[in-house]
Amino acid sequence: MPTSGWKTAAKAGAAAAVAGSSAGTASWAVYTYLMGQAGAARGVIGRNVAKPPEADGVYTAGCGAPTRWHPGVPYDQHLMVFGDSTAAGVGCAVPDEVIGVRLARGLAEETGKRIRLSTKAIGGATSKGLESQVDAMFVAGPPPDAAVILIGANDVTAKNSIPASARRLGDAVARLRASGAVVVVGTCPDLGVVTAIPQPLRTVVRRWGRVLARLQRAAVLEAGGHPVPLADLMAREFLAAPDTMFSADRFHPSAAGYELAARQLLPVLATALGEWDGGPLPSLPTVSEAADANDLGHRIRFAANRFRRHQASAAEPVARIRSGTPQANLTERPGG
Repeated sequence: MPTSGWKTAAKAGAAAAVAGSSAGTASWAVYTYLMGQAGAARGVIGRNVAKPPEADGVYTAGCGAPTRWHPGVPYDQHLMVFGDSTAAGVGCAVPDEVIGVRLARGLAEETGKRIRLSTKAIGGATSKGLESQVDAMFVAGPPPDAAVILIGANDVTAKNSIPASARRLGDAVARLRASGAVVVVGTCPDLGVVTAIPQPLRTVVRRWGRVLARLQRAAVLEAGGHPVPLADLMAREFLAAPDTMFSADRFHPSAAGYELAARQLLPVLATALGEWDGGPLPSLPTVSEAADANDLGHRIRFAANRFRRHQASAAEPVARIRSGTPQANLTERPGG
């Protein structure tokens, strides 16, 4: 994520924080503070420019390595992955860790079929890049049987228009559906779990992400796709074990994080293809209790409520005395 994205996020966060205020000094203080946090976040997280592992090929059940695809190599179903660096596999050390590989292997194991994997995702992409990724698909050859899209985090950090970002995703899903592909979308992740982003900037970008995920869900459903709320399904694990779930850059998932995401996406993908035999799917959540509990606003409200309860408890004996309610004689013994 470029430094300019953090600067834009900080500027917008400052504007939101002081909206409606005429106190110029306070406005400047908030702006300066969030800008400082944005710089600190970039210093801690850095930018992962490592090329993700090459993972495309034809996967079969139990195969050690995929067969490199070229015209004439047979396959039963074609899976294509679109989106940003998480879809491409940034943070993975070897191909087997890449989310597309995990999904292709999972489909091969579930169905016994030969699954061809093609990756169109590009690190750093926002929803503005989805159109060109889908264009590249049509240029390269026939459309796939199934498409998986992971997008949203860069739209938030670049502070792209949230409604426009959701609309662009919906347009991409509609084009893929019109081509005959089933489409599964992992909606915007919860940036509130990225503890390398300091507060209150983390709360600002988290709220944008939550709004984007809701609008993405509506756009995907309207276009005939299948949204999967990764933020709501994965927040608890990422909050509980950030050292395990994040890669060394502290922003992209680790192998364990990608495995968790694949476990959420695979049943939905296989079901959309009519290939799932793993039992009934659970109802997917719409709000993450774990992520909400980590929200700065939630913690402030919790602390305020606890303080009010403490004050009320301390005031109760005084109120009884003032009202003339008899107090128990703590020195009186039974039978005395």
